[in-house]
Amino acid sequence: MKQALSNILIASLAAMPLVSAAVPRARREVVTVTQTITGYNSGPTPWDWAAGATADYPIHSSCNGTERALLTKGLNEAIKLAQHAKEHILRFGNSSEYYTKYFGDAPTGEAIGWFEKLISGDRGGIWFRCDDIDGNCHQDGWGGHWRGENATDETVICPLSYTTRMPLEGMCGYGYTVAAGKLNYFFAADLIHRLYHLPKIGETIVEHYADTYAECLGLAKTNPSEAVRNTHSLQYFALDVYAYDIALPGEGCTGKDTESSSSSEAAASSTPAPSSAPATTAAPSASASAQSAEGSECHSHSDGVVHCMADETATPTTTTHEPASTTAEAAAECHTHADGVVHCA
Repeated sequence: MKQALSNILIASLAAMPLVSAAVPRARREVVTVTQTITGYNSGPTPWDWAAGATADYPIHSSCNGTERALLTKGLNEAIKLAQHAKEHILRFGNSSEYYTKYFGDAPTGEAIGWFEKLISGDRGGIWFRCDDIDGNCHQDGWGGHWRGENATDETVICPLSYTTRMPLEGMCGYGYTVAAGKLNYFFAADLIHRLYHLPKIGETIVEHYADTYAECLGLAKTNPSEAVRNTHSLQYFALDVYAYDIALPGEGCTGKDTESSSSSEAAASSTPAPSSAPATTAAPSASASAQSAEGSECHSHSDGVVHCMADETATPTTTTHEPASTTAEAAAECHTHADGVVHCA
């Protein structure tokens, strides 16, 4: 009996270390570990069809901080002006009196397309420079120019533009009217003009088929297919509908064409044609748009021709002038086209 109890006691004592050793081991095992495992995506990378696109109009490193800020604002306003012009056509189509005024009975798709190209087209390769690389900005009246054959996708903006162009917020202010004001009075409209000179935007299709306000209205009646491709018609339309829809809703600031009115008065005072002959309106000569009137603005086309537009607020003269071949002959604000023509507007 004693031997049996002794054996039990010894067995109990032998088992105690095992129990005590097992306790810490059990405590170590009660550990919670949180691990986040990222799932492996074995699928293909989504195709980015627009990879490599240039979303903003590039501004060259030759532009300083001030020039860059003003040019960026002007380009954004040009897009804003074109965007509303497109939306106006999408909303009203050719039932808009403004549409038929500037584009006649032309289908709306092309005008919409030219505005959309400026708004959303890829801008890769385009440059707006400020360094006067071609040496034109030193000439009186030059606000900028397209570099033409020197670099077809580059435009130089001269210092004059930064000191004379008005912001789009001022539309219908400062005594401005669409009919009598200059197309480059607002930086937005001026940059629309310059953008359409770039082959990447205007595709050498948007060009100068008519210049003055009166000529643009006439083009809408006589050649609507050219009117929707006419740089100045697109500018006038964008300005006119923005003024009426946005700046002064329901009123706008179309105004009157002072140049056309003065010309009509001058024609009325001249010797009338025989009563048996039908009344006709004389077509403006090429030299009329290139006359060296004080305050006119010029730019060069790629063929070397200097294109000058007289200040639309100036009183026209009946004297016939030869087209200005140099910027000295046409004290104007100019830019150069790819064909070498200097167009002053």
